[in-house]
Amino acid sequence: MTVLLLVLSFVFFLALGVPIAFVLGLTPLVAMIVQGGTPLTLVAQRIFTGMDNMVLMAIPFFILAGNIMSRGGMTHQLVTFCKVLVGWLRGGLAYINVVISMIFAGITGAAVADTSAIGSILIPAMQREGYDTDFSAAVTATSSTIGPVIPPSIPFIIYGVLGEVSIASLFLAGIVPGVLLGVFMMAVVAYYARVRNYPKETLPTLKEALKSFYEAALVLIMPLIILGGLLTGIFTPTESACIAVFYALFIGIVVHRSIKLKDLPKLLIDTAATSSLVMLVIGMASIFSWVLASEQVPQMVTEAILSLTDSRIIILLLMNVVLLIVGTFMETAASLIILTPVLLPLMVSIGIDPLHFGVILVLNLVIGLTTPPVGVCLFIACSIANTRLELVSRAIVPFIMSSLAVLLIATYWEWLIMVIPIAFGYKPM
Repeated sequence: MTVLLLVLSFVFFLALGVPIAFVLGLTPLVAMIVQGGTPLTLVAQRIFTGMDNMVLMAIPFFILAGNIMSRGGMTHQLVTFCKVLVGWLRGGLAYINVVISMIFAGITGAAVADTSAIGSILIPAMQREGYDTDFSAAVTATSSTIGPVIPPSIPFIIYGVLGEVSIASLFLAGIVPGVLLGVFMMAVVAYYARVRNYPKETLPTLKEALKSFYEAALVLIMPLIILGGLLTGIFTPTESACIAVFYALFIGIVVHRSIKLKDLPKLLIDTAATSSLVMLVIGMASIFSWVLASEQVPQMVTEAILSLTDSRIIILLLMNVVLLIVGTFMETAASLIILTPVLLPLMVSIGIDPLHFGVILVLNLVIGLTTPPVGVCLFIACSIANTRLELVSRAIVPFIMSSLAVLLIATYWEWLIMVIPIAFGYKPM
């Protein structure tokens, strides 16, 4: 009865247009009021408990590091560096879009930040160079989804806390699928660049290449510092995020002098606004997840699916379909908090390692960032490009298909996900 009430309430509030964070809080509240017997003070307690985790403090610090990098003009230096790497290919700006997303992913760990920072520079540039507007927005939106996969990753931090999985190992597990996403997207770019005869630039000289590398070197070092510190045990995920902030400030204030002390209050306020939204969703989703657990929904789901089939191949396929659907209408952090305790027991029962499942889960959900009705990255790219959603939605289909191909590889070729973490000491289940 409670589960049915949760489903009906959830659909009802969504249909009314209530923001997803409040939907996640109101839905369990309604169920608790109708059922009775549970003190409502528990709602506030669970919301606070959901946010009261030291590891989650890494999220606002990584967001702040990304804001500092963007404000300090460091994104432009990365664009120049990527131009040397791939800008001379036909469709060079589109290749740059993908490659810089892969590099930027190692700084922010957030897709939305990547879309805004990179899109504001490259979408207008691509339009000026004669690229189709819908294509420019599509490649920007989809390439930004690499951000939550390549370390550091905010979704991996959330999943690691919920699933009690090593965050450092999750970061390592994201490297191969993240690189594959970039390679597959560049394959799509190569096809359209040839078919539509997009422009290309001249091959840079050795002097130009060395200069661009020298200027971008300090920025490129940041991901190595973050990941290296985690792997060596020098600092925790939260401490690594703090290091990223101080390093970004050092580059922006001392080295490049592109950030002034008067800029810091604005940066902090913007970061607080973004972080508060993420933490609100996490807190509200926590009470939802608690109600599901108290009603033994994870056990019910496990028993129901195993009663239909015990084939790992079919179960994984069904799970991917469900997760892709969920990702189209629910925010990533909320989905992780609700679905992890429900699906993780099922995955463990059929022999799927929690580390492997974490990668599959995040890959599914980030694809939803580029699909209506809640495709945040898609909306941001459309806004920057000043074009209609339906046009970009059609242009984005080949890129989504490339992401789905990577998802299938990650799902069924477990060794690709596990090889790097195991090499660095991870012990599989």
